[in-house]
Amino acid sequence: MESLVLFGGFAVFLFLNVPIGISIGLAVIIYLITMGSMPIEYLAQNLFTSADSFPLMAIPFFILAGALMEGGGLSKRLINLADSLIGHITGGLGMVTVLTCMFFGAISGSAPATVAAVGAIMVPAMEERGYDRVFATALAAAAGVLGVIIPPSIPMVIYGLAVNASVGNMFLGGFGPGILATSALLILTYVIAKKRGYKGNAEGFSWSHVLKSFLDAIWALFVPVIILGGIYGGVFTPTEAAVVAVFYGLIVGKYVYKELTWKAVKKCLVDSSVMVGTVLIILGTGATLGKILTIEGIPDQIANGLMSLTDNKFVLLLLINIFLLIVGCVMETISALLILSPILYPIMAAFGVDIVHFGLIMVLNLAIGFITPPVGINLFVACGITDVKFEDLSKKILPFLLTLMAALLLVTYIESVTLFIPRLFGY
Repeated sequence: MESLVLFGGFAVFLFLNVPIGISIGLAVIIYLITMGSMPIEYLAQNLFTSADSFPLMAIPFFILAGALMEGGGLSKRLINLADSLIGHITGGLGMVTVLTCMFFGAISGSAPATVAAVGAIMVPAMEERGYDRVFATALAAAAGVLGVIIPPSIPMVIYGLAVNASVGNMFLGGFGPGILATSALLILTYVIAKKRGYKGNAEGFSWSHVLKSFLDAIWALFVPVIILGGIYGGVFTPTEAAVVAVFYGLIVGKYVYKELTWKAVKKCLVDSSVMVGTVLIILGTGATLGKILTIEGIPDQIANGLMSLTDNKFVLLLLINIFLLIVGCVMETISALLILSPILYPIMAAFGVDIVHFGLIMVLNLAIGFITPPVGINLFVACGITDVKFEDLSKKILPFLLTLMAALLLVTYIESVTLFIPRLFGY
């Protein structure tokens, strides 16, 4: 009965197109009123306590850092660098889009922000080069997924908070899946471009051009070096690294590249505040829902249900992947991680699955949800940039979905893809 009230109410509000954070909160309120086991104040208390976390402060600062760096011209220089490296290859401009999204993902930590920053520049450029607009839009939306796979990543921070995993080790573990997903998208882009005759630029490859673009983009490339180097050098925590990233983005954009105006800074602050407010509502209501589920013993019921299906670790991982892919179609990534991580990880821990490895499986899996209809946020962002119909984009995104799913299977069953780099650092 409790599950029916919680999930039934949640499903109804989602169907009515109520924002997901509000949907969770309203479902919790209905539960508290009808079940009567806890006072309605329980929601308000958890909205406050869930936000009262030092590691959580990293999220608003990473969001703001990404906005400042986008406004400061860092994304444009990353595009120029990628173009100098592979722009001359068949499908070069499409591959530049993928590579730039990987670079920008190491700055923003957000998939929608990556699509907005890179797609707004690259989709018109691809159209000018003869690319089909719907394909170019689908490519930008799919490559934007790299924004949450390449560290630093906001979903990795959320997972760390949900199951008490090291955010630093999550960041290190993200490089393997991130590079694998990037490589898979590059190969797919090349194959499609070869088939459709999308040529590279006419300039050809030039080491002098590469060097010039590298030097121009070097301040942008220093961002992940400073963030991750500072964390693993013991200089600062992941939360403090996010603050450093904000000041770095402000100084470089304003005083080095001189493209960031104070008016733009104000806009970055406003836009970031709106995004952070949305995240905190989802975080608070999702954490409350997670606690209620635990109190009612629902995680144990799910665990017993999965264990009754199979006691084979590999089959269980496949079932969880299928389940998460379905969840990603209808649920936002942060709320899904908050609710499902504490439920699913203990099940896999019993089979000896590493906490970081499983975290990256979840992050990559739910990242695919950014381009999976009907909720796929990246699809809506990309449609807003190019005015492509959502239905048309949903059809063109299929090859990218299948490619990322193939990468997900490799990450799932080859543990070293995730843990190789963390183990180099003594994990």
